Amino acid sequence: MQWSYRFVSGVLVLASIIGMTFALYLEHVVGLEPCPLCIFQRVGLMTMGIVALIAFVHNPISNAMNRCYAMLTILGILWSVGVAARHVWIQTLPPDQIPSCGPGLNYLIDTLPLKTIMQQVLQGSGECAAIDWTFWGLALPVWSLIFFSFLLLICLWQIFRAYPMPNNYSK
Repeated sequence: MQWSYRFVSGVLVLASIIGMTFALYLEHVVGLEPCPLCIFQRVGLMTMGIVALIAFVHNPISNAMNRCYAMLTILGILWSVGVAARHVWIQTLPPDQIPSCGPGLNYLIDTLPLKTIMQQVLQGSGECAAIDWTFWGLALPVWSLIFFSFLLLICLWQIFRAYPMPNNYSK
């Protein structure tokens, strides 16, 4: 079965919406305050979702444009995979090696240049090492890493697969 580029882009948009809905549910209903690394993971997921939405609406017929959109979705979700992997690593550190808690992300954004913010957030902090939620024995960053990795595989498949031409464009 050949899935159209538009269908797979729609699946990526839906996955982004589901992921963000779950993150907002955990934040606003369950009461889990997202750490800076969690917020950075959301940025990559939203980037992938927005690019996939644009690809879905545009529905390009050119293989070059399909691959361009796929590359942009890969960059977005690769960011989330990398940050989630860093988050998992921080949570596995021994207690004496966990970075101390720093100022909140809002304070960093108000007072520091972007490069310094990126460095400090990616170094992690004590709040990022806390495990506040688990499901089947796995912490939220582990589930996020699994989810983002699955989306990354779909995005990689999008860039390397052969694209069937839509019926309305054939000669």
